[in-house]
Amino acid sequence: MHLSVVIPTYNEAEKIISYLSSIKDYLSRQSYDWEVIIVNDGSTNNTAGLVDAFVKKNAGFRLIDNKKNHGKGYVVRQGMLEARGNYRFFADADGSTTIEQLEKFWPHIDGGYDIVIGSIEIEGAKIFEHAQWYRRWLGRASKYLIRFMTGLWDIHDTQRGFKIFTAKATEAVFPKIKIERFGFDFEVLALAKKKGYKIKEVPVSWNNPAGSTVGLKNYIVTLKELMMVRWNLWTGRYA
Repeated sequence: MHLSVVIPTYNEAEKIISYLSSIKDYLSRQSYDWEVIIVNDGSTNNTAGLVDAFVKKNAGFRLIDNKKNHGKGYVVRQGMLEARGNYRFFADADGSTTIEQLEKFWPHIDGGYDIVIGSIEIEGAKIFEHAQWYRRWLGRASKYLIRFMTGLWDIHDTQRGFKIFTAKATEAVFPKIKIERFGFDFEVLALAKKKGYKIKEVPVSWNNPAGSTVGLKNYIVTLKELMMVRWNLWTGRYA
């Protein structure tokens, strides 16, 4: 298996099928073997039912249906460790970064990088913002704090849901992550850097849709998670 695609989803009934269809169109044009794992995080609407109907009609797709909500970090870890691909990629279910942009990653993987991540904070990125103004402001401010607290100063954007890992890096890092919600993004990168894995940041186009469920409360929770990661790094809990 060359590539595994992991899609965490929570209450994405309005968008998930169109995004899965675009993934199918893209992957069906590739010459390598692939699989797509959709991990439902206890959705309270018909997301799981729609995905279940889709996977029954489309080979290569499968659903992990968690009945309880755990958090994005939990379900991404679950999918990445369930995956069988030599390369394991995860992306947000809202399709804010199109699957075709994965093409930008392969030259860096071929060049010896273990992890390649999408970024909207470096030259070449394109941003189409439709959400509340404060989310962009808070996002920009929090990124500086994350970089300082985790030792990831050379990475400008840890939080984009568009990342690929080699199987080796996945299996070395993901079992050790402790954060089950949004903070897992910077946690997994901090652990990967600590273990010596090479990380490359690549600019992507990001279309941030209106109606996002990420609110001010999520930023507060993520700040707490950042403090936990810093403490865990200091005290050697990841050893």
